[in-house]
Amino acid sequence: MGGSALCWRGGATATVIRSVVAGLSNADARRAVEGLPRTAYEVLVKPLRYRTGPHLAALCEFKERRIVLQVPMPFRPFKEPVIFAARRKRGAGMRFAWASETVPFRSRRDVLRFLYLHEWMHWYLHEVLGKKSAAETACDRFALRNFRRRTVSTVDADVALKRQTRRLKAG
Repeated sequence: MGGSALCWRGGATATVIRSVVAGLSNADARRAVEGLPRTAYEVLVKPLRYRTGPHLAALCEFKERRIVLQVPMPFRPFKEPVIFAARRKRGAGMRFAWASETVPFRSRRDVLRFLYLHEWMHWYLHEVLGKKSAAETACDRFALRNFRRRTVSTVDADVALKRQTRRLKAG
């Protein structure tokens, strides 16, 4: 905990990663997200204190140019439903059929990689593509498909943004 932040270099972009989580150093946080695409924003890893059970929490602060990832403390493995697609239902009103998958998070590394990719996609939509960043299902779809892969690139992000033509089963 504490200490100076570590820079994660890749091409022209250097990402500053800082952890304020007890037992998770800046170097540990940097290693957890190694192989993932870089951002020009600072990445801050904070503890998430929960009442009933661990869950996912993160945010992309555009004005502060910062991505905040929250690691459940104390950490214990948990499962979280992740909604990765929605299809509009016929009829009146805005009703949707949601497609989801329950994902096991066995380690802090899993949590950091998933959250980083989700928030990175918000950053990519806003800063790189100049689009609205409120695309939760696209961000979840990107993170879900890629957080256990060794390396991830912007090509993977572009694939996650494309609409799938196959029918989705609502769960």
